[in-house]
Formats: sequence, C-alpha cells, structure tokens
Amino acid sequence: MSNPSILILPGDGIGPEVMAEVRKIIDWFGTQGTTFDVSEDLVGGAAYDKHGTPLHDDTMARAQEVDAVLLGAVGGPKYDDLDFSVKPERGLLRLRKEMDLYANLRPAQCFDALADFSSLKKDVVAGLDIMIVRELTSGIYFGEPRGIIHEGNERVGINTQRYTESEIDRVARSAFELARRRGNKVCSMEKANVMESGILWREVVQKVHDEDYPDVELSHMYADAGAMQLCRWPKQFDVIVTDNLFGDLLSDAAAMLTGSLGMLPSASLGAPMANGRPKALYEPVHGSAPDIAGQGKANPIACILSFAMALRYSFDMGEDATRLERAVEKVLADGLRTADLMGPEGGTPVSTSEMGDAVLAALSA
Repeated sequence: MSNPSILILPGDGIGPEVMAEVRKIIDWFGTQGTTFDVSEDLVGGAAYDKHGTPLHDDTMARAQEVDAVLLGAVGGPKYDDLDFSVKPERGLLRLRKEMDLYANLRPAQCFDALADFSSLKKDVVAGLDIMIVRELTSGIYFGEPRGIIHEGNERVGINTQRYTESEIDRVARSAFELARRRGNKVCSMEKANVMESGILWREVVQKVHDEDYPDVELSHMYADAGAMQLCRWPKQFDVIVTDNLFGDLLSDAAAMLTGSLGMLPSASLGAPMANGRPKALYEPVHGSAPDIAGQGKANPIACILSFAMALRYSFDMGEDATRLERAVEKVLADGLRTADLMGPEGGTPVSTSEMGDAVLAALSA
C-alpha cells in the first residue's frame, strides 16, 4: 500500500511559521513507522505573487488527488487593493468549493490550563468540549443572484440564501455521525421563524433524524438564541449543526470561549474518495496575523491540532490523534505559553519553534 499523502499549503503571514512546526511532527511520525508522502505548494497571496492567481490550477488538481490538505493561513494588507476575484481568500474558497467540502468541523475545547483566559467565568468554560458542524459550500455565501446593482438612484447589494434538501441532508448526517462518537446530542440552529430556508433546514434535519438517527438526541434552536446560549452555558451543547452564515458567526463566538483563536483547529470534509477517505482540508481558525509574521510570536497549537484532526478523520489514527492532543495539554499544563496566552501575571513567552519543540518532546515522552 502507498503511504498516506498530504499537500501542505502554508500560505501567508504566520502560515509558514506554524506549518513548520507541524512538519516536525509529521517527520516524527515517520520515525515511528508511519510515513506520509508530503508535498508543498502555494495558496493565497503567496500564489498571487508568483502566478497572478490565489490558487494555480495545478495546485487545485493536486489537492483533488491527495488524502488530505493542510493549510496555514491566507491574506494580508498587501493584497487589500486587489480585485475581489483574485484576493487571497478566493484561493481558499475555491479549494472548499471544488473539493466539495460541505462539512466544516470546528471544535471548541477549553483546556483546563487556559480556563482563566476566557472572557467568561471559569466554571462556565472549564471542561468545555463542543463541536460546531457548519455547512460550507452553499447558503448565502454562494447563492445566486448576488452582486451590487443600480436600482433607481441608488445601489443595492444582493446576496441569496439558498439551500437544497440534499445539501441539508448530507451535512445533517455528518453531524449525527459525529454525535454518535461523542455525547450523542445534536442541536440544529437556523432562523425558521423568519426565513423559508430555515423552515426547510429544520424539516430536513428532523426527517434525517427520524428515519436514520433516532438514537441521537436532537433539539432545534433559533441561531440568535443559540448565540446567547453559547455565552450563557455552552456546556449544554455537544454537536451544533448549522448553515454557512450562522456557522461562521457561531463558531467564531465559540472560539473565544476557549481563550484564544491561536488554539483552535478546524476540518472541512467532503464525500469519500475511492480509497474510502473523505476529501479533506485542515486549517487553524486563526488568520494570517501579518502584524506578527516573521517574529516567532505565533502560536502553532491550532495548526498542530488541525493535524491531529487529520490523523483522526482522514487517516483513521484516532489513538495517535489523542496522543498528540494530550501532548499539547501537557505542555500547557506545564506552564508554557506563547505571547497570545500570556496572562496578567506576565512572564516570558516561548517562541513559535520553542512551543513546537515542547509539544514534540511531550509526544516523544
């Protein structure tokens, strides 16, 4: 059998720095008997600088062939004045769309050592471990018609919220399958009180549940109420499934419950390939942070945990994923902190590479 394959797209800003720490861990697995075939290419602003496009067609083709794509971050002020069609973010959106990565998994886990870093009370977030499943390839970000038109003597911005039954069905199934491996609870969030797409969403999720997942506890909640409940008592949730727009908002809100965006990974999954593995892209939730790029200040943990998700969901290496996650937890419990995790008591933060080395050492112990 051939080795599992990974395409690494470091991207812009701090992307190359945090991805370098992941490469150390990938290489370590090679010494333990699991060798990955790793290739690397450009995306975002880096791709635009070389090719005049945020994602070259050859890179897109390669992404379709490999078992998993690992992406760092895209964007930066250097590219603010580019035409919308070639902005760095379009490269990421093209990957998601053409790979048909319809289920975006965003865990929000609060490590005990970081419970004081949340803006919420410690007892509210300590032990938090929830998963938001966001539909990623449809909804208002992709619906037609869209654009800015002239109507009378003023301009009008138009975006269309559009969902088909099959699009809702498949992401609902992803959520229910995940719940079976976790706490066996799903809360579906939409705005069925004011949006027809929300009515359809609720009906389809309920139908999928009743026909194929009656063992999973299902509840429904309006997305605005869900945002309030995430701030009030987030531990009431296990898996949340929602549409593209609400998922974008709710997952970022959930991210801050944990104390730092630098801690949070994500996975975007599609349909199974011929080898049974899903089309998959893994990336940290944080952005490119151009203000600290090249300074060794970036927190690599979100990118490292994104690779842990790849081990679990793409390579069926759940025990190794847990081992890597526990290595991160140990390093934090030992008091190591990058700059974004420094508390009011002060101290000396470790660099990006020092944090990566510490995780590697804990993994090897």
